[in-house]
Amino acid sequence: MKILVIHGPNLQLLGVRERDVYGEVSLEEINATLRGIAAGEGAEIEILQSNHEGEIVDAIGGALGRFDAILINPAAYTHTSVAIRDAILSVKIPTVEVHLSNIYAREEFRHTSLIAPVAVGQVTGFGSQSYSLGLGALIALLKGRAHGEK
Repeated sequence: MKILVIHGPNLQLLGVRERDVYGEVSLEEINATLRGIAAGEGAEIEILQSNHEGEIVDAIGGALGRFDAILINPAAYTHTSVAIRDAILSVKIPTVEVHLSNIYAREEFRHTSLIAPVAVGQVTGFGSQSYSLGLGALIALLKGRAHGEK
């Protein structure tokens, strides 16, 4: 099982920026937790953080044939990027969208996710646990598929 983890724009500032919204856990701490979960489940993860839409689109396109699933926090691109949405749709790799904050309890413009309709699921509002829950769901999905489940 190989899973690509993508962190979108400004997430390198976690633990520093808007702690009341995003919490105090750093991106490095989230990545360490994800590596531990993956190792415990026999999965391999590759992690990318980018502030650049094109780099994220390239990573998704490059995942075809290399990764079994994608865990993505598209951050602000959630609400604006048709390109990321179309890349996920094109590769047909099971993708889970995650958000630290509850995007539906925030400003109106954050209530629409262009990514959710092409993802197998979305986890939002559980702080850094959103990532752990999303990764766990993807691993369960992949293991189910390996055992013939849909």
